[in-house]
Amino acid sequence: MLYVKSIDLEDILIVCLYVDDLIFTGNNSKLIVEFREVMISCFEITDFGLMSRFLGIKVNQQDDGIFISQRKYACDILKKFKMDNSKPVSTLVEEKLKLTRDIESKRVDATLYKSLIGSLRYLTTTRPYIFFGVSLFGRFIEKPHISHL
Repeated sequence: MLYVKSIDLEDILIVCLYVDDLIFTGNNSKLIVEFREVMISCFEITDFGLMSRFLGIKVNQQDDGIFISQRKYACDILKKFKMDNSKPVSTLVEEKLKLTRDIESKRVDATLYKSLIGSLRYLTTTRPYIFFGVSLFGRFIEKPHISHL
């Protein structure tokens, strides 16, 4: 759940709640301190300070910006699908590649295929450049028989 509190269209407090994780930020330090104090007085919470990790995403907060990374998650995906020794390529999908269902080919393990597509979809959080390819292959999630023309 995402909550936004805006005062006079200038001061803003943003609160994100996911299961039992709560993160909050804003542009007014007074609002942030007040919110933190109310949360501590009403609930039994642990304040870990600046966020360093959220939903498997590493967060690095610096003076010149906030940087997010899923490097460990990407490496785990490669290991899970036995691709950790694969060579990197500059594009995920050949340009103008046309895919069709190949009913006559060997059936692919649908559970494994769905797991791969789901893992890659979450990876698009920090790697939006793979979104097209993941979406293209995700079209075959119900009946994963794929061949290219």
